[in-house]
Parts: sequence; C-alpha cells; structure tokens
Amino acid sequence: MRTLGNILWFALAGAWLALGYAMCGVLLCLTLIGIPFAVQAFKLAWFSLWPFGRKLAPAAGSGGLLETVVNLLWLVLFGWGLFVAHVVAGLLLCLTVVGIPFGVKAFELSVLALLPFGKTIVPA
Repeated sequence: MRTLGNILWFALAGAWLALGYAMCGVLLCLTLIGIPFAVQAFKLAWFSLWPFGRKLAPAAGSGGLLETVVNLLWLVLFGWGLFVAHVVAGLLLCLTVVGIPFGVKAFELSVLALLPFGKTIVPA
C-alpha cells in the first residue's frame, strides 16, 4: 500500500512540491552562506517525493538559539511560499474522496515547510 500511495502522491502533488524545494535549493547554492539551507531543501525535496512510509522525528540535540535563527531565516525566505504551496495542494487533493489521504499528507508536510531545521526523517 505504501508503494501505491507514493506513486499516486508523486503523480498528484509530489513532483511539483519537490520541484519547488529543488528550485529553492538551487537558488540557495548560489551563495556560500546558503549551502546549509540548500542541503536541507534537497532533503525536503526527496522527502516530498516519497513521503509515505517515512515520518519526521526530532533530531538528536535539536533545539537552541542557532536552530531557531535558521528556522526563522528559512521561514522568511522560502518557508512561507512552500507552506502555501502545500496548503493549496492539500485543499485541491481534498476535493475528492480518493484524494483526502493525500491532502492530509500535504497538510502534514506544510508544517515541515515552515520550520524544517531540527527534524530528521526516519522510517515509519
């Protein structure tokens, strides 16, 4: 079921959402200081391609001032746009009964789009 869910997710929303993360990552790679943000953007792009069967967990040693600062920078620069993209995708997916589980997943990922630092992706 997980494989079917990932294939449908990829076709319905995952490819477009991953493309958004990848574009942000490429833009961030243009500056030396943006490379750590770009690495996170590419991780999120991969996760948004195949989200079923994996979940988010707090990273070891997460928390602190540095994490808060980079999360706020991400939120201002890219997070709000990616959040809106996830919410729009979730609303469109929830228009059909079949799309509701995918819409719920889009809403779950929208929180990650806002504040991605301090979290890690683990198998479900």
